[in-house]
This record gives sequence, structure tokens and C-alpha cells, in this order.
Amino acid sequence: MEHGFHIDAHFHTDGQLVYAASGLLATTTELGTWVAPANRLTWTPPGFAHSHRFYGTTDVRVVVIPAELCGHLAPFPGVFGVNPLLREALLTLTSRPDGQSDAYRRLRAVVIDEITATPDESLHLPEPRDDRLRAVTEILRADPAQSTTLSQLGRRTGASARTLTRLFHDELGMSFHRWRTVLRIHHALVHLGNGGSVTDTAITCGWSNPTSFIEAFASVVGETPGRYQAGLGTDGA
Repeated sequence: MEHGFHIDAHFHTDGQLVYAASGLLATTTELGTWVAPANRLTWTPPGFAHSHRFYGTTDVRVVVIPAELCGHLAPFPGVFGVNPLLREALLTLTSRPDGQSDAYRRLRAVVIDEITATPDESLHLPEPRDDRLRAVTEILRADPAQSTTLSQLGRRTGASARTLTRLFHDELGMSFHRWRTVLRIHHALVHLGNGGSVTDTAITCGWSNPTSFIEAFASVVGETPGRYQAGLGTDGA
């Protein structure tokens, strides 16, 4: 898929595992947006409307999980970490034409076994229901790098900082700071994928210095920006 390619909202009667062997994939449902670089894959159960957007030239791999096997996986969308065994199994499954063979079914069973642990949702950006909270998140999405405080956002949206703090925890399951950090990481992944340097990405996405960006990125993504970018084969530094 070329950079920026978008697949509109749709659903399937079977489940889908979607893996970006290179590039970056964003999957959006009514529950929020999941971003999956090459060390993660997204899971969408049967019947969930979802859309996809691709960043960078993306090598997309799709493994269909028949509805009768979906009970082994979570009943809601999510993101799973991709270890070396899972990566090789996914690449092999999506390179074979014999999708109905016993060998294919056995390898698909290995994939299901590998991802039945708790989904890694560190790159999940949940969507709010409350109008005041939705107004705040829309302001942040428009400019993730802004340093606006929660009190300032509250004055713009008609809610106190205390109310917004409660809504972030009750509706989104995370703090204001955490939600904004994950939003910035989403943008940083795209910026790095386009070849931006670590320093430029840090400033562009709202960090005051590269060190704090590297620490935040590693805590969310599981590797440093430099290592992530090296795995993409881009030239940023």
C-alpha cells in the first residue's frame, strides 16, 4: 500500500489479523485507533466495523481467522506484540497459496497460540463519548505538539480540569498526560517512517528535547526511536 492509502469503514464475517511487515498501519473502530508498526499487529473480530490507513510504503499481510476459531481470541479489537516466531509464521502464512491445506491450518494454529496472551494496548488511543472530552481530544488531535494545559483546555470547552481528569480516567482508562503522549507517539511513528530525524521528530511532536522523547517512545513502543527507524530502513538520524 502506498503512503496515505485509506480503506473506508467495513466489516467481515470472519476475524482478521493485519500485520505491516514494513511501514505503519492504523486501524480505527468505534472503540478508538490502534497503531501497529512492524513489531505489532492488529486484531479485528467478526462484525466490528473498522477502517485502515497506511503510512509509508506498507507491506500489508492479512491472516483471516475463521469465525469458528475466533473464540480463542479477544472479542474486541486490539493490538498484539510480534515476536520473531510470530513474525516468521505470519510471513509464511501470507506467502503460501495453500490456504486450505493441513499445513496451513497447523501454522495458523501456532499464530493463534502465540497471541492468546493479553493484547498489548500501549498504542491504543481510545475515543471519548462525552462531548466535553471529545472537544478536548479534537483540539489535541489538531495540534499534538501544543503545550496547552488541562485547565486551559477546560476553559475552551466548558469543563473544569477536575471534571476532565475524571472523564479521562472513567471513559478512556488513562490520564490526560498518557493520552496526549500516545497521540504524540502516533505522530512520531509517522514522522520517523517518513525519514525525519529523532531530534526533528521530538520537536515536531511536542517534546522539549530528544532525551525525553526517546524515553517516552521506548516506554510506549518497546524500543528506541533510532532502533525503530533502523528497522524501517529510513535515513533519519
